[in-house]
Amino acid sequence: MVLMKKNTLIYSTICERLSIKPTKTFQVFWEISSLEPNPRFCRYSPNLEYGWIHIEGTDYYVIIGPAFSIPVSDEIIREYMLENAISSEHRETVSELLCSIPTISYQQFMMHLSLLYMSLNQKEMDYTAFHRMQDSNMKEMKQQNTKKIADNMENGDLHNIYQFDQQLLEHIRSGNVNALETFLISSSLSLKEGKVASTPLRQAKNLFIMTVVKIGILGAISGGLDMEKTYQLMDLYVQECERMQSIEAVKNLEYSVFIDFCRQTYEADIPKGLSAEVYQCIDYIRAHINEPITIDDVAAQIHRSTSYTMRHFKKEIGFTMGAFITHCKLEEAKVLLSHTDKSLVEISNYLNFTNQPYFHSVFKKQYGITPLQYRKQAQQR
Repeated sequence: MVLMKKNTLIYSTICERLSIKPTKTFQVFWEISSLEPNPRFCRYSPNLEYGWIHIEGTDYYVIIGPAFSIPVSDEIIREYMLENAISSEHRETVSELLCSIPTISYQQFMMHLSLLYMSLNQKEMDYTAFHRMQDSNMKEMKQQNTKKIADNMENGDLHNIYQFDQQLLEHIRSGNVNALETFLISSSLSLKEGKVASTPLRQAKNLFIMTVVKIGILGAISGGLDMEKTYQLMDLYVQECERMQSIEAVKNLEYSVFIDFCRQTYEADIPKGLSAEVYQCIDYIRAHINEPITIDDVAAQIHRSTSYTMRHFKKEIGFTMGAFITHCKLEEAKVLLSHTDKSLVEISNYLNFTNQPYFHSVFKKQYGITPLQYRKQAQQR
């Protein structure tokens, strides 16, 4: 249960169980803009449902839940911890608390909500009216959303973050920190994001949380980073974000998150047991993939001869350094083909292939299709 006074958290069962002081910074998702309808259901993710009751004549309202119609799973526990910005160190306690809540149907949950509403407001809830209020509220929300979309289309004020997201996620999945930094610095796209909070700082924090979840699940995990480690990083950064007191601090933290997840994904993709010298070679190659890099250049970085470097690299990696350099260039080419409108000549020149026909030939030999065929397939996804 949660007790709020306007947008200030007064009491929380989970705060009490975890010995966390109920402060405003602990509140993440409970921003209620209207006192009607009363009571109501709230759902902030598919698996977590809550009941909301305004204590009439006061600024207080009560939230009960979460309620589940299915047994508690690891996914539900993660969603709950993320919604409430709870550190992973409390996972066991949270798991015990959620598992102690019996599964309940929608009808049963409505009965509990009705009883509490009657106790707090000294009047009965009309179930028929309740359903009408819920349906009316949903209808009004749909009408408002439809009007907003139409107005935005007319004014040209549309969400345009998709293209940026796709390139960002691709860089994180590939673990190419150098390319990511270049992308973040050079990106000229003026992002338009939807309103998800009532204050500028809360807006920045909510968008930050959405971004962390997105790059963690769709970027880092799909790029090979360990799932549990990813969720721990997400928990850590959400907690850090909630301590921020300015929009600028949140934005600076966001940049650090991009780089950290990309670096972690990069390191997860490196075979275990590599020598420090070979690791340094791989790091140098990936950081200079758009330069005319040679094996002599790589050898110079570890202060070894070319023959020594080539021999030890192949022994630990399993294929030649030249093949690895080509592989890295082709993987970067796939990103550019998918998310930019650069021509084949521009991509070939950027990645320092001998010429465009050679780039075409090497790409087709590696992936079985031409660069243009790959671009068409990527655009259809």
